Amino acid sequence: MSQSILSSPHFINEEAAYAFVEARLWPKGPVCPKCGSKDRIGKMSGKSTRIGLYKCYVCRKPFTVKMGTIFEDSHLPLRLWLQAMYLICSSKKGFSANQLHRTLGVTLKTAWFLGHRIREAMREGGLTPFGSNGGIVEVDETFTGQEEGIPKRQGYAHKRKVLSLVDRESGEARSMVIDDLKAKTIVPILEENIAYEARIMTDEAGQYKHLNEHFSEHDWVRHGIGEYVSMADPSIHTNTIEGFFSIFKRGMKGVYQHCKKHHLHRYLAEFDFRYNKRIARGIDDTERAEKLLQGVKGKRLTYQTTDRQAGSLV
Repeated sequence: MSQSILSSPHFINEEAAYAFVEARLWPKGPVCPKCGSKDRIGKMSGKSTRIGLYKCYVCRKPFTVKMGTIFEDSHLPLRLWLQAMYLICSSKKGFSANQLHRTLGVTLKTAWFLGHRIREAMREGGLTPFGSNGGIVEVDETFTGQEEGIPKRQGYAHKRKVLSLVDRESGEARSMVIDDLKAKTIVPILEENIAYEARIMTDEAGQYKHLNEHFSEHDWVRHGIGEYVSMADPSIHTNTIEGFFSIFKRGMKGVYQHCKKHHLHRYLAEFDFRYNKRIARGIDDTERAEKLLQGVKGKRLTYQTTDRQAGSLV
């Protein structure tokens, strides 16, 4: 009889959880986060010593594997962190703070902050231009939620705007929050993230009208007349990025439901991360969670920096 993945030792035993994280963040042994030394480090022992504590005999400072990561200063057991990371990584459309609160048995405030720290670890910040070998890059925008202080009316002026790119060859997505849909806003972003030799695929929106002046080739489909794949060239479409948006919108509307604009970039990082490391690219839930663990280093997030508007839990 097969066992649940959540019955693995590092999900239920704190010492096993520390050993699991140490093996992945310190593959060549402990490293002091204070002075960077790899020598003269000893593991502390004793009845009153907390789990996973080491001491560097170069700078004389104690440390654990949690220092310098999203885990730092957290009172939550490391095994619960690993459970939360696995649950968020394995849920295609996201895992809400309320669900984490109920599943892990922590407070809603803890679950909300936990989720944002994990999303911060998912931010990859890739700088490699898409389409660098002349490949196809799909570009499109979508809308989610309502801008604060702008009354609801027809059109999209009152909605938050998201711009996404999908490299059709690598299968990777890259998304960002934008303030408007003007060409002078969008074109510099595309030039920064897409190679000149790429083939750009968009719909017929006006902000993309002159992209052929900035890239080697620009083709589009006319959604306004019901054209979703070009009859002349079946490679001309934006169906890949529309598929990405369908996952993003189902997650934001069906799972998260509410999100303030200053948190939106982290939710985008979450959906980009899972999409870029999906099973279609040969990455299963376990491997995806381990890749997330590699992203915890050097990312520090406090409650104050996470929630700039005190008391908000959305």
